[in-house]
Amino acid sequence: MNLKAGLWQQQTLKLAMTQELTQAIALLQYSAQELTAFLENKALENPLIQVDHANVQPMNPLIDRNRRKHQKVEKDWIEQIAEKKYSIEEQLISQLNIKKMPAEQLNVIRYLIQNLDENGYFLGDISEIAKNLKVSEELVEEGLAVLQTLEPAGIGARNLQECLLMQIYYENPNNELALNIITNYFVPFAEKKWKQIAKELQVTLKDIQDVFDEIQLLNPKPGATLIGGTANAAYITPDAIIEQTAEGLTVRMFDDPIPRISFNESYYQKFKNQDQQVSRFLQEKFQDYQWILKSIEQRKETLTNVVAKIVEKQPSFFQKGAQYLVPMTMKEVAAELDIHESTVSRAVREKYVQTPIGTYTLKSFFTSTIQTVSEDEGTSSTQVKNSISKLIEKENKEKPLSDQEIVVQLKTLEGIVVSRRTIAKYRDQLGIPSSSKRKRFM
Repeated sequence: MNLKAGLWQQQTLKLAMTQELTQAIALLQYSAQELTAFLENKALENPLIQVDHANVQPMNPLIDRNRRKHQKVEKDWIEQIAEKKYSIEEQLISQLNIKKMPAEQLNVIRYLIQNLDENGYFLGDISEIAKNLKVSEELVEEGLAVLQTLEPAGIGARNLQECLLMQIYYENPNNELALNIITNYFVPFAEKKWKQIAKELQVTLKDIQDVFDEIQLLNPKPGATLIGGTANAAYITPDAIIEQTAEGLTVRMFDDPIPRISFNESYYQKFKNQDQQVSRFLQEKFQDYQWILKSIEQRKETLTNVVAKIVEKQPSFFQKGAQYLVPMTMKEVAAELDIHESTVSRAVREKYVQTPIGTYTLKSFFTSTIQTVSEDEGTSSTQVKNSISKLIEKENKEKPLSDQEIVVQLKTLEGIVVSRRTIAKYRDQLGIPSSSKRKRFM
């Protein structure tokens, strides 16, 4: 082995990730909100960039924007009155007769309400609360007992078992079997070890099935029903809109949520003839502005091409419904657009499209191909999931289909070839329990 030091010349080809290229890649995968934040941050560090929000308009999904141009939409003045929102504490305290309640106990109850989570469960520690308020633990226990009598039933429970017990007492206090099962057989009951329970309690499996059906109607998250007890609704703004016209399906980009950027000409003219250091600074910021402008246009062009290709390959989906989604991969789209697969992946990241049948993530249109009996045809994973759901929906609930039986039926009835493990995976993704947990005792 020659270990002597030497000097050699070698020619290689490498892709240099410049700052501009990195920035263009980042902009491509930004959502509308992320792109807006990026432009605002850039405007703070680059005096030549001006961000104009005048074009930004919120999208009203209830009114067609094209139709709105030709007709006047009158505002209902009563809808402009601010809505008064009540906190969870106000809603619960309003159920108490505070005039007849000692101030100390009311103070304890208010403190207990502050220890409820978003689902209405009590997460505090009785001893610690008593210590903090300088009251007895008995008074805190009494306060929690009062809190648990309020509506919705189950509020203030310390766990799911207690929450269900409180609701059964409230809804059907005479159902002794349900109370007994939840109190003494909670875990075996949840795991559907019903034969053991039926034997010990000397009841039929049908009786336990009736208890199960009743409990299914209870609310495991009572706090979520209170106004303000749930998180604010998240509204999705689509990045593209697909519309059905007389000519067919059309694609247009929805740029209204993204502010426009412009060049600060007055600032540039004022300082461009200053010393060399200032001129160099302005030149760098001018190049930065041009790169951002170019990257935004490139982002829009790439996104438009990807959405147009999706429409081209999935016309049945937009015209007939989600069950007609055909297999399509990012690699396939990338090859047809002559771009890299990673570019397609970045383009569809956290992007949404509004279609004639609803709003979807762009990523949801890409599904793997599932083998079928026919050699020249395939089906998508979405279609397989739909087929699984239909089979389970129509199955005999007393003898539910096992995963292996679903494999056989898919191949026999629809010509779809999948493994048992694939069925189990798709079933879990659909939130469908195993056959043993789907079984009903009629």
